[in-house]
Amino acid sequence: MEYIKQHIWQILIGLNYVLALSAVVTILFKKLNPTKTLSYIIVLLVFPFLGLLVYYLFGQEYRKSKIFSRKNVLNQSVVKQIQNEFELDIKTIEKVDELLEEKSKLIPLLYNSEKSKLTVKNEVELIKNGDDKFKLLLKDLKNAKHHIHLEYFIIKEDSIGSEVLNVLCETAKAGLRVKIVIDDVGSSISSKMKRKLKESGVEVFSFMPVLFSRFTGQMNYRDHRKIIVIDGKIGYVGGINISDNYVNANNDRYWRDTHIRIEGEAVRQLQILFFTTWDFVSDGDLEILEEHFPKHTCKENVPLQIAASGPDTDWSNIMESIFVAITNAEDFIYITTPYFIPNDEIVTALQVAARSNIEVKLIVPKNSDSWVAEYATNSYLERLLEAGVEVYQYTKGFVHAKTMVVDGVFSSVGTANMDYRSFNINFEVNALLYNKEFGDQLVDMFNTDLKDTTQLDLENWKQRSKRIKFIEAMARLAAPLL
Repeated sequence: MEYIKQHIWQILIGLNYVLALSAVVTILFKKLNPTKTLSYIIVLLVFPFLGLLVYYLFGQEYRKSKIFSRKNVLNQSVVKQIQNEFELDIKTIEKVDELLEEKSKLIPLLYNSEKSKLTVKNEVELIKNGDDKFKLLLKDLKNAKHHIHLEYFIIKEDSIGSEVLNVLCETAKAGLRVKIVIDDVGSSISSKMKRKLKESGVEVFSFMPVLFSRFTGQMNYRDHRKIIVIDGKIGYVGGINISDNYVNANNDRYWRDTHIRIEGEAVRQLQILFFTTWDFVSDGDLEILEEHFPKHTCKENVPLQIAASGPDTDWSNIMESIFVAITNAEDFIYITTPYFIPNDEIVTALQVAARSNIEVKLIVPKNSDSWVAEYATNSYLERLLEAGVEVYQYTKGFVHAKTMVVDGVFSSVGTANMDYRSFNINFEVNALLYNKEFGDQLVDMFNTDLKDTTQLDLENWKQRSKRIKFIEAMARLAAPLL
């Protein structure tokens, strides 16, 4: 015992490296991205104890072992019937193929990966910023007739958050079924408000609760989705969380974001996605009714697929759809993202596209809400500029929109950032739209945003100080861990 007391630190250091080497062997066998592998190995071997903590919090890979199963939802008779109704006739397929040409590869990609079928009878409204979203949303919530389902990364009990939550309480009191899934790290709702919700009849569950959510930061495997389904007829998805940060009338800093409101068949896919999460968090008997999937009378024809990815999916569906869209572009690629920390596949695809005389434009924030993410993003820009990618830094405020439009016929609007976390770790959802009219709207929005940007010049960008470049290199090294 005396020996242990005298050599406690040596024993702890030795134990640390035994565990660290064991973790290194595990990482090597997982065959992860080499950059990510090297990052974890360096952290484990160079930083005793801290390295093990980082690996425990951020290094676990659950995609193949699955955090939860979708079988309980997908095997229910109502859902099976709904999925079977998505079969398309030959004329519709030919019409979509004619519009998309080579980009039609995306449709079977998502179907083969995740059984995400193409829906056609949809009406889609493009929403700019939280001010417009919440006007529409509050009206829809107040007009709900049967049920309301919310799945959100951030719901804060501030001005707009309290207004939404109070409307949900009144709706539940009126006899409607209201279900809410909140991410335990991103959201902040007081015990008092939770009691009010429960007393009103609102069912609320936290996604993968953590003990000290305020101090967990970027704890792995968060539910980053923003999904609302109202009566099975109206759906919302995009980048705008429920918080005053996203409402410029309530916010000191201008917040630029994008969302969409959907009416039509695609809402059914959002509904199924919500139920898979609800089945996991509620850990109880899930009753899915035909009333959750009403017949639609939508006359608009906007082809749309819902792409979901996370540790519960076999493949990185959203990343793969972005990759296919980029590699099949013929004229232009316009991307807006708040965090650009991509994998090598996406960087190479953008470089090749730009060098093939395809117009590639990227909008990122000049000043991010995370200094580490900002420096990590900046570390990737020189390679893109050298290949001919036009990079623009948004200067009006903070751009949080996650959008992409390719050749004006393929568009993506959703929750996924262009980074490691969204591609491989978080639960995300994007709407993929195959429609020229919608693509034109997104192009117009992109060009409007360009007026509030500064374009980077390669030669000037190279003149950054060595200190800045060193910080970028360190942030880039940490990028797989962000």
